[in-house]
Amino acid sequence: MRFFPFVFALLPTLALSALAQAKQRPPNVVIIFTDDQGYADVGVFGAKGYTTPNLDRMAREGRRFTDFHVAQAVCSASRAALLTGCYSNRIGMHGALGPGSKTGIAGGELTIAEMLKAQGYATAIFGKWHLGDRPQFLPTKHGFDEYFGIPYSGDMWPFHPAAKPGAYPPLPLFEGDQPIKVGLTPEDQEQLTTQYAEHAVSFIARNKERPFFLYVTPNQPHVPLFVSAKFKGKSGAGLYGDAIMEIDWAVGEILGALKKNGVDENTLVIFSTDNGPWLSYGNHAGSAGPLREGKGTAFDGGQRVPFIARWPGKIPADSVCPEPAMTIDLLPTLAKLTGGKLPEHKIDGLDIWPLLAGDSSAKNPHEAYYFYYGVNELQAVRSGDWKLFFPHKARSMQGQEPGKDGIPGKYKALPVGLELYNLSDDLGETRNVAAENPEVVQRLQVLAEKARENLGDSLTKRVGTGTREPGRWVPPAGQ
Repeated sequence: MRFFPFVFALLPTLALSALAQAKQRPPNVVIIFTDDQGYADVGVFGAKGYTTPNLDRMAREGRRFTDFHVAQAVCSASRAALLTGCYSNRIGMHGALGPGSKTGIAGGELTIAEMLKAQGYATAIFGKWHLGDRPQFLPTKHGFDEYFGIPYSGDMWPFHPAAKPGAYPPLPLFEGDQPIKVGLTPEDQEQLTTQYAEHAVSFIARNKERPFFLYVTPNQPHVPLFVSAKFKGKSGAGLYGDAIMEIDWAVGEILGALKKNGVDENTLVIFSTDNGPWLSYGNHAGSAGPLREGKGTAFDGGQRVPFIARWPGKIPADSVCPEPAMTIDLLPTLAKLTGGKLPEHKIDGLDIWPLLAGDSSAKNPHEAYYFYYGVNELQAVRSGDWKLFFPHKARSMQGQEPGKDGIPGKYKALPVGLELYNLSDDLGETRNVAAENPEVVQRLQVLAEKARENLGDSLTKRVGTGTREPGRWVPPAGQ
């Protein structure tokens, strides 16, 4: 009993110590990265025919970027850039990896998950991975403690109506580094968005006492479109609208779990998508709104995506950032916020925290962004409001019969020349003003030469001096 006064005397000190520890604790990080969702497929970015109340609320409580880009307008390359802070061609990641690919993300690259895990973070990915499905490429080998999801796109399966019979093996569902079911059915895919949300909510509850990194990657609204029974027909805008509404519901579940577990005030939540809409799928594709073209092109409809960031008290509410930014900038920004250590090797992203924090004087820190596609084709360079395209072959659905109900339409070839656009007054990239601005063309060509020297450019048959090899599958002995 005589010790009680001593203990009571210590309580204020203990409380202050706990408060100090809470203040010193680095922020949790949640990144929600959807699949093939168009720039205009969120309410605050112009969605029509359906609502996204949770994403709209996230924007009211946070900051949306109207000029945010992915590094490439295709699945694997885009995800590689986000996680490593590198242009995907720097690390040998091109296109969309198929089942059994003999390449994947290299073990020597540093992912956001590995950087934060070294800082004591719990880490998890729930959703589509798409950086290699061989054992050495799986998320659990690249910094993630937990993984539940599919290893590549949901259309890479035997039920794809546009694929040749036998083109794809049965689609597996992974938990950790093992498939828990091989041969997902359409009924299984209908449940995935809900299951990813449920895993995310559980992960938050189990890790509320420590910093965590949660990466949620729904394989919707990439075709084939699937929704659970609770959302079928709910949007009134077809299956695509239903899929977006279920994603929005999942965002609400995650935000609700942060509040319920008392970590909302110390969590940075980011929402974006891996590229623009897959326009050949018609009514099963999204919308790029005022932007030109979509997925698979270097036009802004392919690479400019919706982006919302929310962190109560740290990111200004109901604010808009018009400055350009890119997924490669997330890793160095998170390094600054968490005390994470950047890799010794070259990365391409730069810290954009001043832009996120709403600093009125903040400007994009890059001299230029480089838009690559295909196997190392430098198709465009962006500096300030100017975007210069280099001659290449693109694709377009303009004037083509659109796809319907999961069957794609046929693209037409689109030859692109040396074309200059001023995005400040020509958001749709419709007026080539290269002839009127030769000095701008010259300046951007000089910038492009820097990229070609370092990253290479297959269009001009240049080999870069700063690229690294992807991971290559090493078969077990005897195979």
